[in-house]
Amino acid sequence: MTASTTSSPAPAAAAGPRAPTRRNAELALLLFAMGVVTVYAAAVEYGVNHHLGRFWLLPLLLTLVFLAMHLAVRFLAPYADPAIVPAVALLNGLGVVFLRRIDLDPKMPDLDYHPNLVDFGGIAFKQLIWTVAAVIVATVALVVVRDHRTLSRYAYTLGFTGLVLMMIPAILPASLSEVNGAKLWIRFGGFFQIQPGEFAKILVLSFFAYYLVRKREVLSLASRRVLGVDFPRGRDLGPVLMVWGVSLLVLVFEKDLGTSLLYFGMFVVTLYIATERVSWLIIGLLLFFGGAFAAYLLGAAVGGPFANFYGRVGVWLHPFDDPNRSGYQLVQSLLGLGTGGLFGSGPGAGFPDQVPAVYNDFIFAGLGEEIGLFGLTALLMVYLVIAERGLRAAIAVRDSFGKLMAGGLAFTLALQVFVIVGGVTKLIPLTGQTTPFLSAGGSSLMANWLLIALLLRVSDASRRPAGGVTASGAAPVKLAGLATEVMR
Repeated sequence: MTASTTSSPAPAAAAGPRAPTRRNAELALLLFAMGVVTVYAAAVEYGVNHHLGRFWLLPLLLTLVFLAMHLAVRFLAPYADPAIVPAVALLNGLGVVFLRRIDLDPKMPDLDYHPNLVDFGGIAFKQLIWTVAAVIVATVALVVVRDHRTLSRYAYTLGFTGLVLMMIPAILPASLSEVNGAKLWIRFGGFFQIQPGEFAKILVLSFFAYYLVRKREVLSLASRRVLGVDFPRGRDLGPVLMVWGVSLLVLVFEKDLGTSLLYFGMFVVTLYIATERVSWLIIGLLLFFGGAFAAYLLGAAVGGPFANFYGRVGVWLHPFDDPNRSGYQLVQSLLGLGTGGLFGSGPGAGFPDQVPAVYNDFIFAGLGEEIGLFGLTALLMVYLVIAERGLRAAIAVRDSFGKLMAGGLAFTLALQVFVIVGGVTKLIPLTGQTTPFLSAGGSSLMANWLLIALLLRVSDASRRPAGGVTASGAAPVKLAGLATEVMR
């Protein structure tokens, strides 16, 4: 009788309907994005050649690549946000097609034009190969990192590795590291180069998230209230001053404002997310702009390692003083954006050959001339969607390490877009940053797809039903507090 009355575990089906994974929605959005890329490819081909050739080839290959990524997400991160991959695929696809538009232009001054090699030998095809490599890297990351919390176990190792990668270009001779005045690269002969800082930002961010989870209680303490804002204690400023010093070293020795701003801004915003203290943002802004202004004054007075930064600020302030030499790149960018107006000159109808480095640093200006202000606004909205979905994952995930990780990843992507777009439009001095997913280059593309993979992992954890099985195959740990899982 006892055995007959004992309740047995209910089957999984009795617990209720299975939570939707929204993978079919992701597939529909992805196919729509590839449709937009195909239409743009046709418009570019007709605008340049006045007939439709093999415009469908690159969109078809891109569709196959991104469908493979969709399948990886379907099996490895089934509850991830369905809008992230389609948005990234749209940007990546439009970037590859615009690079084909450059390949088709025989007037490009720094490219060897070979009509017979456009399909399988130009910049666009190389970017397609890099896209395949980037998707493979993202898939491997999803396979290896089955639970984002495991990154906290290696936080110090990741942080040290990121710091080493960040500083290597600074100590190398200019012949092996300098491109366009900024020391951001490691060059192997004349055939291969890599930008280690692109990967360093993700590694350093993992350490920031872990460190701030452990120290959030101390850093949240206030010492005095000024104008309604609670400021931290003076002895708690040590970590911020250390990161500030490192960012200034990057500014001085790597001669790049964008990378310096990216690292310091990433830390300060992650600190704000951890403590919810507006005072950290105020202190961060004062420190960064104060340091940049001091570097500018030193560049004017003594030159040396500050001379490059002083020159860039001078071009930013007065680009038309020397429009044919030092200010040529920025002036051509502004003229291209102005020529495009609201609606643009049309795909394939612009003059990207007039803008130096239009295929990487200034791709935003080349696109802006042809798709206009409305088109550029649409592109920025796509970036905004990715950042918003990342912040949504940060809010919904149950552990504080994941919150800081996802928030930092989303902000890092948004800040990188701001830095490059701000430089191209003369809002801030020019930087060596590339436009994520649009610009030609393997380092940036692989690093940003790796960033997206980690964002998908956190998003999967945030949307997975409570009490379900994690991607690692184990039941999730119920946290007594936000920082419990990481601090023990």
